[in-house]
Amino acid sequence: MMRGLFISMEGSDGSGKTTQIERLKDYFLNKGYEVIITREPGGTLISEQIRNIVLDVKNEVLSDMTETLLYAASRAQHVEEKIKPALESGKIVISDRFVDSSIVYQGYARGIGMDIVEAINSYAVQGFMPDITFFFDIEPELAMKRKNSQKSLDRLEQEHISFHNKVYEGYKILLKKYPERIKSINARQSIDNIYEQIIKEVSSLLKEDAYETHICDHS
Repeated sequence: MMRGLFISMEGSDGSGKTTQIERLKDYFLNKGYEVIITREPGGTLISEQIRNIVLDVKNEVLSDMTETLLYAASRAQHVEEKIKPALESGKIVISDRFVDSSIVYQGYARGIGMDIVEAINSYAVQGFMPDITFFFDIEPELAMKRKNSQKSLDRLEQEHISFHNKVYEGYKILLKKYPERIKSINARQSIDNIYEQIIKEVSSLLKEDAYETHICDHS
């Protein structure tokens, strides 16, 4: 059986990831693919319980390293229980955030070290890295304005704007490090223009037979 395709969406909260994930899901469903939509932290019962810990505003004393390890633990369960089985059964997995978030949030913005966080998570992901990652590029100030108008903010969203600016810088570093995998999308564009860019990249990936061959690198 051929392996599935793994797509991740990255960027600040309020950048428009959720809207595009739903549109991309419909795109694949219309083509007859089986699609799994998931998120991080979360995606499984255990992972969602860990999510509640790391995002709870009451957990002010949570240390940076504890936060890093909790995210990795959530991811390890997510991969083992949901992502790995889905890909091995030929499904398409679209995840709202994956390991890149930990690398920039904890590794860069928290100061743990990007290489250290990447090394920690190498055990959690078991080699199952996204085939393509879309980074929704939007200034943190604008993204937070969008988010603030939607709902109450979680523990990380309540961080000072300087923290979110560091996260943004971290993403820019990853873009330069992994240009083949991470594709930057101008998130200030219209919803339709963003969608067209994503479909163009995905179509190109499928035409390269990535759905059947490139993903075998996960094994």
